[in-house]
Amino acid sequence: MVLKMKKLVIFFILVSLFFSSGCQYAPIASLLGTPGYYEQKIPAEYDLSEQKDQKILILVDQPGSVNSRVNMRYYLTESIRKNLVERIKITEDNLVGYSELFAFRSKREDFSSLSPQEVGKALGANLVLFVVIEDYQITAQDEGGCYNGSLRGQAALFDAATEEKLWPKTGKSKMVSVGFEFEARGQDVANARLINSLAYCTTRYLYNCPKSKFSIPDDRSGIGWESWKK
Repeated sequence: MVLKMKKLVIFFILVSLFFSSGCQYAPIASLLGTPGYYEQKIPAEYDLSEQKDQKILILVDQPGSVNSRVNMRYYLTESIRKNLVERIKITEDNLVGYSELFAFRSKREDFSSLSPQEVGKALGANLVLFVVIEDYQITAQDEGGCYNGSLRGQAALFDAATEEKLWPKTGKSKMVSVGFEFEARGQDVANARLINSLAYCTTRYLYNCPKSKFSIPDDRSGIGWESWKK
């Protein structure tokens, strides 16, 4: 009890000194006002949260060369949609539905020749988040349901009306790559893990993402990820 009282007395003395010393302790005040690690944000490369009134089309392209027993195009679209709604607070009403896109794709024989901007414009979208799946690998490590895998895509954001590329500012697109060495819960879980990780690592650039949540264990987008894959 005596020890606690001594600590309280010391605390109040320090507080009194702080407020009575004026500018002498300005650096301390500055430090106290600095956001902690969990409050810090990674600035958005393009802030979609400022475009909440805009209609957005999520357009995922899965070339025939990317073989997968799951409909990667559908599941990646839905995972990106979930991230936009939950993390950036885009309303469902401002996202073009997958069924609407699917119907348009089915009735247009020339769909593959249309640009992302043209597809967006036809579906009444203001913005198009275009993602191309470039590479997908998943390998069984044994007969017990253990897998390793990787998934790589290129992403870009376009203005449908002007056809301007809004993001990224440099280069044609943003390379996003994810992967893991071990997943013991079967192939379906392994595929879902790859898809959800790619969706997360794509959308994190489009809002002020908390620094503590920016990187995830499956992220392979940084320099040297190819050496990990080998």
